[in-house]
Amino acid sequence: MMWRAIEQSISSALGEDFTVLESHSVAGGCINEALCLRGEKRTFFVKLNRTDRLAMFAAEADGLRAIRSTGTLRAPEPIAYGVATEHSWLALEYIAFAGQAAAADTRLGELLAAMHRHSADAFGWECDNTIGSTPQLNSWTQDWLAFLRQYRFAPQLEYAKAAGLPSTSLERAQKLMVALPSLFTGYRPRPSLLHGDLWSGNRGTDSGGSPVIFDPAAYYGDREADLAMTELFGGFGADFYQAYKASWPIDPGYKARRELYNLYHVLNHFNLFGGTYAVQARTLIDGLLAELG
Repeated sequence: MMWRAIEQSISSALGEDFTVLESHSVAGGCINEALCLRGEKRTFFVKLNRTDRLAMFAAEADGLRAIRSTGTLRAPEPIAYGVATEHSWLALEYIAFAGQAAAADTRLGELLAAMHRHSADAFGWECDNTIGSTPQLNSWTQDWLAFLRQYRFAPQLEYAKAAGLPSTSLERAQKLMVALPSLFTGYRPRPSLLHGDLWSGNRGTDSGGSPVIFDPAAYYGDREADLAMTELFGGFGADFYQAYKASWPIDPGYKARRELYNLYHVLNHFNLFGGTYAVQARTLIDGLLAELG
């Protein structure tokens, strides 16, 4: 029954019949189950989750369409999404990936800078989405620091309190929120289209050698937030950073703000997975407060 509903939705989106001839599980990260569905003419990558996760898939499709509309980086085309039996699902263009190459890193840096030049009149997004499976609020806001405090750190710190982050870390995080303006002296970011979750596991290289990005948590924000996450959880190659900086130089204050932007993701990982992320969060908070004197 589930296959039939997915087949019908994909067929409607394509304007031609699609029938599943073969399906098999593929790697889909720690949030979703993932399948490869092969038909006679086309193959699709399909994510599955609980029925109450449909809005998450709808928002992901919106983000992918926004990235694709820039004509810069390649991202999978969203085909259809819906609910079938006990699952919500999202069908995407299937992209065959190849090994990473220095040339792809260079091109990724150039094209990410080009994507970041696509701007909006305010910070935020047309809808809320998720970072991993955590709700991410995106109400349009003119002031970047207000957006950071209200829609990024305030929710994560509330989740962290409920998840058992030590009170001393929470208190120091609140002190950091008060001191945020000192990290932005002389720096006024403009709203850039961001991937929003750009770590090494969310990029690849297609069979033609072109860079691909996927699994976005898109919104308009400071481009440094995307760059910061590329340096978290392993980082990207030196050619990527050299190419990005050649295309669009980075402000000298980025190094300190990088730690702030990555604190958001570390807090989210604590809220999702617990463990040593509490220590990493405290280290980042203490380092930032020390930087601010």
